[in-house]
Amino acid sequence: MHDHRKLGRELGIFDTDPLIGAGLPYWPPAGAAVRHTLEEYIRDVERRAGYRHVYSPVLGKRELYEISGHWSHYSDDMFPPMRVGDEDLLLRPSLCPHHALIFRSRGRSYRELPLRMAELGGMFRSELSGVLGGLTRVRAIQLNDAHVFCTLDQATAEAGAALALIREAHAALGIRPVRYRLSLQGPGGKYVDKPEMWARATALLREVLDAADVPYEAAEGEAAFYGPKIDVQIADAAGRESTLSTVQIDFHQPEQFDLSYIGADGERHRPVMVHRSIIGSVERAVAHLIEMYGGAFPAWFAPVQLAALPVRDDEEEAAEAFVRLCVARGLRAELLPAGQGSLGARIRAAKLVPYQAVIGPKEAIDGRVALRLRDGRSLDPMPAAEAVDRILALTRAHALELWPAASAADAGHRDH
Repeated sequence: MHDHRKLGRELGIFDTDPLIGAGLPYWPPAGAAVRHTLEEYIRDVERRAGYRHVYSPVLGKRELYEISGHWSHYSDDMFPPMRVGDEDLLLRPSLCPHHALIFRSRGRSYRELPLRMAELGGMFRSELSGVLGGLTRVRAIQLNDAHVFCTLDQATAEAGAALALIREAHAALGIRPVRYRLSLQGPGGKYVDKPEMWARATALLREVLDAADVPYEAAEGEAAFYGPKIDVQIADAAGRESTLSTVQIDFHQPEQFDLSYIGADGERHRPVMVHRSIIGSVERAVAHLIEMYGGAFPAWFAPVQLAALPVRDDEEEAAEAFVRLCVARGLRAELLPAGQGSLGARIRAAKLVPYQAVIGPKEAIDGRVALRLRDGRSLDPMPAAEAVDRILALTRAHALELWPAASAADAGHRDH
């Protein structure tokens, strides 16, 4: 069983420092490479699905969160206000109020709807020190967030499309949810008191889940303060559950911010706001992937995708040229020179790297490389450019396998 808190530090994925503060991890180069790749993948998925990306500040005036309802329903989880001049500024606990303001920044027509707005943005949670741990409970969160502003008739289709995007991304990452949960309000005063709004949003989300044909369980007391949501649950090796991805239908914030669009009838209408997050927080997603793969990530988001290993010093120049070719083509490649130890020792040192390119005297002369795969297979020598082309094809397709099964004949032998 892998513990991301230990393994993530050993692999250089993330770390913390007391001078930065608890719950505020930083990302060294290996972790930054994983994070950047995941973020670019998500942006591309969203762009192809019709989302338009925005940036918004991580601070907002207290009045903003009073209007959204966060201050009255969520302030225990927010950092205290910072007094700047005559204003109280807050680190944001959520991105949705900012996106609501971007929507209302000018007049909108029904022809613009659905308007899909996405952002990978920072938000903050005032977690107590005792509950902080690794990447799963942090105080600074990078959230893969989006909000769709649409008509009531479009809401279920947009929420369903968001759920389909979540399932697509999970398949690319190799993530298997343990269950889908319909999170409902519970007793107590932490929820917005609008029963009709809750009933309507809940009915729509049930339609979405039924149309997706996924089994789900209803859970009282797990909703957001302003409405119900679909939570996609994952579990660690110890069976501890957490929420990775969400879809919500929200009638509350469009009303709070007096959002409107001009309909085909020339009249003002209230949009519905669909909240969705494909991989949730980047921190939690990476923590889960570390534990799931034990650091042996699929090639497309591995920190180092290829290691070049010259057999002797005489082949180092050829190996350096191959690394330059890989980097120029977009692969994350590194040289492990002969001076770092025997070939066997270097192969063991790079055991988590998906592809190892061994370059001996014959390969150096012929411009070829002999690929070793992380799973133990060794492929027959091939031209360097062909090796790069084939690896790039797999990584760009977000393949989970290292080499196509149909190409098994390429493997010279399997090491044991």
